[in-house]
Amino acid sequence: MSVHIDAKAEDVAELVLLTGDPLRAQFIAENFLSDALRYNSVRNMYGYTGLYKGRRVSVQGTGMGTPSISIYANELFRDFGVKRAIRTGTAGSIQPNICVRDLVFAMTASSDSGTNGMRFGGRHYAPAASFRLLDTAYRIACSLGLSPFVGPVVTTDRFYRDDPDEWKLWAKYGCLAIEMECAELYTLAAKYGREALTILTISDSLVSHEETNAYERQVSFTHMMEVALETVISE
Repeated sequence: MSVHIDAKAEDVAELVLLTGDPLRAQFIAENFLSDALRYNSVRNMYGYTGLYKGRRVSVQGTGMGTPSISIYANELFRDFGVKRAIRTGTAGSIQPNICVRDLVFAMTASSDSGTNGMRFGGRHYAPAASFRLLDTAYRIACSLGLSPFVGPVVTTDRFYRDDPDEWKLWAKYGCLAIEMECAELYTLAAKYGREALTILTISDSLVSHEETNAYERQVSFTHMMEVALETVISE
């Protein structure tokens, strides 16, 4: 029985988009899905199922951070039989050539979180995307005239850091952006034998200090949403 998703097993599709902001989940359902019905409102973490180009797709809010997405990803994979999950999220750029509103596809996810350290008894696990989904998303994005960046990202447990320049070390080693959920999603997908991908829109830059506001993050990152939907239904 799922503790945090108040739905019957058949209410959730095998193909799911995950988004930290439940209002972004609502936006995707209302603007991209037909016949969408809300199956979850526990803690206002909205979940919807509808049709996209004739395929059943769900979109589920997950909240912010590793512990929160861990709850929803575990329950979706374990209790609802989700086969494919694509995170549509936001991130902060840490490279000068990656600007606000650019797309980043996370190939791997480094992390400062202690979650995998505890899970693997101090060993270092390397969470990675499904190559099939990553390759598909890249080809779809290019066909739409988009130019996504592909590479490693950083999953952090801390939005506010004591050292404001800490990100520069990650940038030096080629990481593209910082976000808060990818490493846990990829780890759980591997555990359950499922496919997962993280598609990010750059919402702010730690290099240039440019940023978007909360409403823009909620409703305007539609390229990411379209690519994710096209990818999740791909054969």
